[in-house]
Amino acid sequence: MENEQELIKEIVIARLKSLPEDMGVSIGSEGNFKKEELISSVEEGGEMGQKIIEVEMNFLRGLKNGILYE
Repeated sequence: MENEQELIKEIVIARLKSLPEDMGVSIGSEGNFKKEELISSVEEGGEMGQKIIEVEMNFLRGLKNGILYE
């Protein structure tokens, strides 16, 4: 299970690294974050990092299931 979590974390970090350098992301009431801040949050594994992972994985599942193309 730990290896699976690490793999998921690596996938999310790779996706975040593909964002444009000047792009910011708003996460609800948490505020606005730069790309590097998002990556750091995921690497640290705190509550915010877990939220980012959850959002990214839901997006990827949506792509897989074709939901985003309907």
